[in-house]
Amino acid sequence: MKLALFDLDGTLIPKDSDHAFGEFIVTLGWADGETFRRCNDAFYDDYLAGRLDIDAYVDFATAPWRDRSAAELQQAAARFLDAVVRPMLHADALALVQRHRDAGDLVAVVTATNDFVTRPIARLFGVEELIATDLQRDAAGRVTGRIAGVPSFREGKVLRVQQWLAARGLAMHDFESSTFYSDSTNDLPLLEHVSAPVATNPGPALARIAQERGWPVLKLFNT
Repeated sequence: MKLALFDLDGTLIPKDSDHAFGEFIVTLGWADGETFRRCNDAFYDDYLAGRLDIDAYVDFATAPWRDRSAAELQQAAARFLDAVVRPMLHADALALVQRHRDAGDLVAVVTATNDFVTRPIARLFGVEELIATDLQRDAAGRVTGRIAGVPSFREGKVLRVQQWLAARGLAMHDFESSTFYSDSTNDLPLLEHVSAPVATNPGPALARIAQERGWPVLKLFNT
């Protein structure tokens, strides 16, 4: 059995889905455009620089919508998927995931972006196994603005993958090979943990590391 793990933002799709959803809710009138965009951009810059406070970001990013009704959220998520995400899908990315699925590999999307935003996107790739940053929900099912458990971010991705495998009675060493596709140095812990790291649409920093270490580099689209 082989394991195939995929980062999402910048790897399978060319944009950051969390940041894009923030832009989308501004168009819905759920957030003040100028103020929200300034903060959203600042958090994204922190992510790119490897200094993101993910707890603060989740609280910020969910604040404009977490008190909305379930019906409003469902409708907004569907509109976001159709208007923003589907146009970002690339044939080469879809085909890559499908090749692993056709080969019978155990496939999962492993992303720092929250589960509300990313679960429908993973399903567009035919992937049901999602390891995302899980949003804490209250007894009524409403998002609280906090993270449930360990965020799927940096070193947390390694732990979350280990927990996911353990729940299936598996460990990384049970696989003939384990592959992780990612574009970001934020994912170095998991890239270093698998047997076959692939720098996918890498930024300059990851591209340099891949060259130094002899990792393959894959370009699925132009970012």
